[in-house]
Amino acid sequence: MPNRLAHETSPYLLQHADNPVDWWPWSPEAFDEARERGVPVVLSVGYSSCHWCHVFAVESFEDEATAAYMNEHFVNVKVDREERPDVDAVYMEAVQAATGQGGWPMTVFLTADAEPFYFGTYFPPAPRHGMPSFRQILEGVVSAWTERPDEVAEVAGRIVHDLAGRSLAHGGEGLPGEQDLAQALLGLTRDYDEKYAGFGGAPKFPPSMTIEFLLRHHARTGAEGALQMAAETCEAMARGGMYDQLAGGFARYSVDRAWVTPHFEKMLYDNALLCRVYAHLWRATGSELARRVALETADFMVRELRTAEGGFASALDADSEDGGGKHVEGAYYVWTPAQLREALGEQDATFAAEYFGVTEAGTFEEGASVLQLPRTDDAVDRDRAADVRARLLAAREERARPGRDDKVVAAWNGLAIAALAETGAYFDRPDLIERATEAADLLVQVHMGDDARLSRTSRDGRAGDNAGVLEDYGDVAEGFLALAAVTGEGVWLEFAGFLLDIVLQHFTGEGGQLYDTADDAEQLIRRPQDPTDSATPAGWTAAAGALLSYAAHTGSEAHRAAAEGALGVVKALGPRVPRFIGWGLAVAEALLDGPREVAVAGPVGSGLHRTALLGWAPGAVVAAGETGGAEFPLLVDRPMVGGAPTAYVCRHFVCDAPTTDAGELARKLGG
Repeated sequence: MPNRLAHETSPYLLQHADNPVDWWPWSPEAFDEARERGVPVVLSVGYSSCHWCHVFAVESFEDEATAAYMNEHFVNVKVDREERPDVDAVYMEAVQAATGQGGWPMTVFLTADAEPFYFGTYFPPAPRHGMPSFRQILEGVVSAWTERPDEVAEVAGRIVHDLAGRSLAHGGEGLPGEQDLAQALLGLTRDYDEKYAGFGGAPKFPPSMTIEFLLRHHARTGAEGALQMAAETCEAMARGGMYDQLAGGFARYSVDRAWVTPHFEKMLYDNALLCRVYAHLWRATGSELARRVALETADFMVRELRTAEGGFASALDADSEDGGGKHVEGAYYVWTPAQLREALGEQDATFAAEYFGVTEAGTFEEGASVLQLPRTDDAVDRDRAADVRARLLAAREERARPGRDDKVVAAWNGLAIAALAETGAYFDRPDLIERATEAADLLVQVHMGDDARLSRTSRDGRAGDNAGVLEDYGDVAEGFLALAAVTGEGVWLEFAGFLLDIVLQHFTGEGGQLYDTADDAEQLIRRPQDPTDSATPAGWTAAAGALLSYAAHTGSEAHRAAAEGALGVVKALGPRVPRFIGWGLAVAEALLDGPREVAVAGPVGSGLHRTALLGWAPGAVVAAGETGGAEFPLLVDRPMVGGAPTAYVCRHFVCDAPTTDAGELARKLGG
């Protein structure tokens, strides 16, 4: 019999609707139930494409005996971290503070007042590798709860007090300057992996926001080392196993330092961020590899993640059926030499094994290999390689596909809109701009209320119940601003303004601080606030970037002041931990450059408009269209000269003479 999750919209929660565990969604009623019964709460947090979340579910939550024990002694609450990032953030902070590490699945034991007192992540069904079993953990918690209640209450109170006492140094000493950004670059150089590219050791996550900073820093200062680190890292990721060599799109991260073996889930946010990174790398260098990867990644998002309503689904699962009925991580993507022979015949299989790095021993598990492009030899027969790739892709289509989490997350769709709009404009792909516009329409029609308040998620065209958080407002505004620049439709600038006004009204604290939840959102044990990047830009710095761009478009002092106030945190953290505030550093580069304001009077899509979009100047804003309209403030009183499209470039309250020459405009914008 289905439990209470059967009525939820989250695919992750629905995966657990038939568990024998009597799950509750996160709700006041769940905690009322715990208070009434006098039992603790088990909070289990995960997401639908998480491999170890599936393993935990199969081993423990589908086990009748374990479920019966949980139902008797606990109120069991299940949360999709992608739907409730605020709940996830608050308790993950507690887990990391207590254990020094975190991750998903996350398991937290709470009082009826939602105060945490014991933590963990995955627990096995039987003791192994020094880890207690999940049943042992449950029994230990019940024993402590019943026999030492005062101790439990004291621990819970102390944890909440410690969390509340964590003050955030937001860099009130002023704005990040030249020296701070140079120091950040030096820190990244120290962390750079000279042998394999990227930063730090295993596991290696795609450093998208850091690469954006490096590209902008190079554009502003000419620092060749910054461009080299960005280009080498992009090439290593695109040639490694994290990139799908047959169909495009990136897996979530590499489990090893050399980018060989990925964690196979494919997330919308990674692909949106990386699509934009590779498009910007092409803009800076003309790299053919960057162009190919940007376009293939854009096509992957449209082909694999686009929903019927025009938005983009959250993720593809890491696991799929292996042909024998078992769900196995990576089964859809990996190849053995025998599978190559079956698909291609002997000769082409030998060629493919060498070309894609498939070995008899295998680079993954059980003799299978993840496809890579280790060769840089231009002597490869490109026609043969393309034919082999197409035949392998056709053979792979016969395999069971990974599952898809088809909820639409506002923030991640904002990232996708920016990436698709710019990629479409750079490479003359109007279809990609159309897909970006359709996703933006969905966000306005389904996610934005009449008061411009965002819903975090939707599914099947229906908004979820959870309020948008700061990253939703920042990333959606960023997407709308990119779309406005590309399409010349000022309505997207207007919608961005509505969202950013909400940021000013409901997410801003003292001294430029920003909070991840609105001042009228559900009160948790702590109001979450984190300016550091995780897999996506921090809401704090995403909002700062959008506020800065909007101020450049409109001249709004309030938005400029809010952006500058928020960037104090980059001065504080950028020189110390640059890898974890890459987007903040990228926004700081735009601030130092102006950002430049570019108005192109004349038809949208003209050569001059395209030149403006291809300019390197960090964070430059572009308005294009006929003058005299009220859609873009930058176009007011800026006519075409001699009937030709004309560009006006301003920076720090000073404007250059207008130009009709694309070459001159490119020089003004560093392109």
